[in-house]
Amino acid sequence: MRNAFRLLSALILTAALAWPQSETLDAVEKLLKEITEAHGPTGYEGPVRKIMRREFTPLADDIQTDGLGSLIARLDGRSDVRVMMTAHMDEVGMLVRRIRPDGYLTFQTLGGWLGQALINQRYVIMTRKGPIHGITGLKTPHVTPQSERPHLHEFDRIFIDVGARDKRDAEERLGIRPGDPIAPDSPFMKLNDPKLYVGKAWDDRIGLAVEIEVLKRLKRNPPPNTVFAVATVQEEVGLRGAQTSSNIIKPDIGISIEVGVAADYPFITQDQAQERLRGGPGIFLHDSSMIPNIKFRDFVSDVAESEGIPLQYEVLSGYGEDGAMMQRAHGGAPSVNITVPTRYLHSHNGVLHRDDFDHAVDLVEHIIRRLDRATVERLKSFD
Repeated sequence: MRNAFRLLSALILTAALAWPQSETLDAVEKLLKEITEAHGPTGYEGPVRKIMRREFTPLADDIQTDGLGSLIARLDGRSDVRVMMTAHMDEVGMLVRRIRPDGYLTFQTLGGWLGQALINQRYVIMTRKGPIHGITGLKTPHVTPQSERPHLHEFDRIFIDVGARDKRDAEERLGIRPGDPIAPDSPFMKLNDPKLYVGKAWDDRIGLAVEIEVLKRLKRNPPPNTVFAVATVQEEVGLRGAQTSSNIIKPDIGISIEVGVAADYPFITQDQAQERLRGGPGIFLHDSSMIPNIKFRDFVSDVAESEGIPLQYEVLSGYGEDGAMMQRAHGGAPSVNITVPTRYLHSHNGVLHRDDFDHAVDLVEHIIRRLDRATVERLKSFD
């Protein structure tokens, strides 16, 4: 009996050592986990807005929303110079187009997806009865003709399986309706490195986290301006929340905080994108929506150099970001786009590095602290 007990104890100990141990997360990592795992497809940002309101409330002197649902937090500083800082809450997703008679769902994409990124993945349908899990089906290779195998999947050939018996079952038991939003389902994790974070929706939940951390620092020591930290909606379908919130704020100067397009993995070239993980935050010099104010660009570069913060430069032919709307607001405002480099955007699993995030927080804080009235007037001058 004693030998049997010892054997059993040894087996239990071995199993315990082999079982994956839950990793302790620091406060920032806990926030990143919560905010990236929240479901908020374009136009349906409510769960993310709830988190942002909770985080902004102890930091802001006032909180309001615009008519589309963007959340605007105002922190009063030492002057009425209006510095607008934005990051968007929405993520690329879909919505239910219709429920087929057999119970499978077809969908409309929200934002820029590649068809191959949608296949054989897990999703959450946000219904009136609560979240419903689903997967995008994939025909087995056993019955796929050789001629079809090299072809990319078209959107109209992709469907979502929610385990329904038929249309009535999907509607009545699961509570699914046309127009219900659909979000990727992908948990936060560390990629075999304590500082490499994997998650969905880094575009642009990482920007929201930068805003929160910057606002915390500014709250302790008010800046020489008034800061508006804005969590915008519907960025992925036309920068809509940035337009409506800019109309309310009428910024003197704008800082968009976004994800950068990392180019440090195979089969992407430096002419397509220039940022790398561990290289520090980036500043966009061109994208399809905005060319930054050159004085503001140089100002950001000077701040980074004087504070010892690594800075990368990014020139893209595509892309669009909230800075474009701030730049056009109220007669025009100098604007820049500051980024955290991220791999594999607009998919279920993006990758970024903690050091780049921390440096982005440092950079944005120091930029805002130097934007006094004289500096802003100089950046706005074209004499």
